[in-house]
Amino acid sequence: MFTVVVVIHLLLAVSLVAVILLQKSEGGALGIGGGGMSGFMTGRSTANLLTRTTAILTACFFGTSIALAMIASRSRAPTSVIDRPVTTQSAPATPGKPPVPAAPAAPLTK
Repeated sequence: MFTVVVVIHLLLAVSLVAVILLQKSEGGALGIGGGGMSGFMTGRSTANLLTRTTAILTACFFGTSIALAMIASRSRAPTSVIDRPVTTQSAPATPGKPPVPAAPAAPLTK
C-alpha cells in the first residue's frame, strides 16, 4: 500500500511541475508554453483549464502527502521517554588501566 501511494505521489509531483511550467508567465519568463497555444484553445480557456488542473493536482498531492504521513505513523509503535531504562556511562579509561564496565541498571517494575 505504501509503495502504491508513493508512486502516485511521485506521478502527481511530476505532473504538477509540468502543468505549472505550461502556464503563461506573468513577466518572469519562466513559463514554457507562453503564447504559442493559440491554435489549440483561446488564451482565456487555456488559462482556466491549466488553473483548474493545477488546483486538482495540488489537492491530490496534499491528499497523498497526508495519506503517506498517516501510513508511516501507523506502522510505528508509540514510545515514551519515561519507559526507557536508565543507563549509566562507564568511567573514562586511564592509560595503563583496563576500562571499568558500568553496572547494569536495575529493571523497572510497575
